[in-house]
Amino acid sequence: MARSVFVSILTVMAKSAARSQRIARREQTNAAREYARAERERVREVRVQAHTNAATQKEAIREAKQQYLEDQTAKATEENALLASCIEELSHLLEATLSVDDRIAFDSLRLSTVYPAFTPPAELTQGSAPPHEEYYLHGVVEPKGLGRFVPGAQKRYEAALEEATKRFESAKKHYQTTERARLEKLAQLQAEYDQSKQSTLEKSRQRNQEVDELAAAYEFGDPTAIVTYNSMVLERSDYPVNFPQQYRLAYIPESKKLVIEYQLPGPDIIPPIQEYRYVKNRDVIEEKPRKKSDIKNIYQEVVAAIALRTVHEVLEADQVEHVQVVAFNGFVDSIDPATGKARKPCLISLQVTRDRFMELDLDKIDKRVCLRNLGAQVSQSPNEMVAIKPVVNFDMVDKRFVDQGDILSDLESRPNLMELKPFEFETLVANLFHQMGIESKLTRSSRDGGVDVVGFDKRPILGGKVVIQAKRYRSTVGVSAVRDLYGTMMNEGANKGILVATSGYGPDAFDFSKDKPIELIDGGGLLYLLEQVGTKARIVMPFESEG
Repeated sequence: MARSVFVSILTVMAKSAARSQRIARREQTNAAREYARAERERVREVRVQAHTNAATQKEAIREAKQQYLEDQTAKATEENALLASCIEELSHLLEATLSVDDRIAFDSLRLSTVYPAFTPPAELTQGSAPPHEEYYLHGVVEPKGLGRFVPGAQKRYEAALEEATKRFESAKKHYQTTERARLEKLAQLQAEYDQSKQSTLEKSRQRNQEVDELAAAYEFGDPTAIVTYNSMVLERSDYPVNFPQQYRLAYIPESKKLVIEYQLPGPDIIPPIQEYRYVKNRDVIEEKPRKKSDIKNIYQEVVAAIALRTVHEVLEADQVEHVQVVAFNGFVDSIDPATGKARKPCLISLQVTRDRFMELDLDKIDKRVCLRNLGAQVSQSPNEMVAIKPVVNFDMVDKRFVDQGDILSDLESRPNLMELKPFEFETLVANLFHQMGIESKLTRSSRDGGVDVVGFDKRPILGGKVVIQAKRYRSTVGVSAVRDLYGTMMNEGANKGILVATSGYGPDAFDFSKDKPIELIDGGGLLYLLEQVGTKARIVMPFESEG
């Protein structure tokens, strides 16, 4: 079976199972609430009946009023309990996952190959006893001796014998018909059982083969298998039932980087009501609105918790340490109030190495302080959908970025960046950033075959002098290249440095560039940027198949 097929099957299976669990949990919660309400209604009716049977009408009216007041107060108390439960759940999104083992045992994905034994109904396994002729002939006695001379005795005997024989033949025929039907039904059930068993065992065999293939591919480090495995990890994450839990994953094997684009719940996840209170003299249940500052604060905590929780889950679930770097972008589906059009502002973006994240004690951190220390980009007003620039653009992570509309002939006609001459590659990089709005010029080629491009970003405030260095590397770019770029920036007095590589980056490179005005663009990002300015290309390493 093609790997993409079994990956799809297992991913769908994981999503279906996880969503079924969430739906079951939601139904269980709703059922508990309905039961509690029904029980209160039952108690109320009992009291009403007791009031009706009260000694005096005056006493009954007084007790009915008292019961009404208690019911209204109880309603307000129940609503407050629901609010408190919701806020408690939102406040402990990160803590809720820390006691969970996020690793997925591949054996748990297998289907059992043991099929229950064939157990037909008892009435089909044990047929009735066949009729015996002696039973029917019992009592039919042929006249003997003097009895033979009794008038009509012989005829009566012959008639009785004929009748008994007929009854026996009829019973035998009925038995044969019944037995034939029993055996036919038994054979039909046996055939259905055999077919069902064969089909089920074949499905189990196929499913278990898919699991074996996924386990082997994951162990080997196949990017598709790693994405599938982590998809199942995120699907199993037990969030509140009204969270969207939609995401996209990509894996860059050269950097061992997992990129996650995650849909966050909107700020409406925060209850707008802070408290319900029954006002007796006005006979109303009054709502106390939650302060906007409180909504903002709680939502910021939710956004931070989801980002940290997601990174924690994929790193904890990583069984072979395939993931050394995690990039997380959290966005929200919203409507632009100025245009009325749909938009997806990114509210939080984080890139962190395994080693650094594993040093954290997530039980004791202040989430927002922790994110700042990790160099995360976080919206200052997420409740107002104020967007930030992602640390990593999700569409730039695949080094063979190709639009789905492309055909093979188009792909084959694209230039392979690894085959360009040094001057051609230098010109390509310089032209790329020129079209992106950076005035740039080539400098002398560096010893390792790269090129320095010194440019100027004309944007006010964010702009300034930029140093761009390109590396046509086959292997992963290490931290030394990033250090070199930083040194060049210092010498040039540049505001920003950009390192462009045809391969990927190691964890040390990401660690060094954190908190520095350095942007790392890998091969996939380069192809993506070229595509955006109308230049289609590809990256095929020497001795590497494009498969």
